[in-house]
Amino acid sequence: MAEVRIEASWKRALQDQFEQPYWDGLTAFVRNEYASGHCCPQGRDIFRAFDLTPFDDVKVVILGQDPYHTPGAAMGFCFSVPEGNRPQPSLQNIFKELADDLGVVRTQTDLSDWARQGVFLLNAVLTVRAHAAGSHAGKGWEQFTDSAIRTLSQDRDKLVFILWGSYAIKKRDLIDARRHLVLTAPHPSPLSAYRGFFGSKPFSRANAYLEEQGKTPITWA
Repeated sequence: MAEVRIEASWKRALQDQFEQPYWDGLTAFVRNEYASGHCCPQGRDIFRAFDLTPFDDVKVVILGQDPYHTPGAAMGFCFSVPEGNRPQPSLQNIFKELADDLGVVRTQTDLSDWARQGVFLLNAVLTVRAHAAGSHAGKGWEQFTDSAIRTLSQDRDKLVFILWGSYAIKKRDLIDARRHLVLTAPHPSPLSAYRGFFGSKPFSRANAYLEEQGKTPITWA
């Protein structure tokens, strides 16, 4: 197996996954896809969520499905878009809820500042073929990211897991809700945001819980 380029604490936490039979098949598939056509995000950013939020620094987990498949939009974090790009509709709605929840008006689409504070912005699938949503689903990424969620639940205490939409909410079974706060709501997509995402107040609820646990709250601005 080739050397896995991922942040050291995550590499230790997930070492057993790199030794599983599925991992070699997954990495071979991803290498072939990137060699044969345009994929998202750029190769150096595949593990960026892990690299900017080390295992022991995680406070909040926000789970997405797979990267934006528009070239230039994906950057290795769920929902985040590089500066200079128009925010995707789901991110626009996240910012609307942030403004309603905390009175914070945010225009910065790059969420790296959240990641550096301990917000683990994880997509369940870490790569995608350009212009082909879901094209890398079912290849092994889900097993890997499920393990990341499960390991956080088992080895860390008092985290906040934010699950938006039915796909993310299905991951609730990986999380020990007796040890962590699990917040669920409809997806921020324009198709579902008005069904309960707006008004769910995830940002203030997450910060209130962190403060109760003696942890520094997230500066979402």
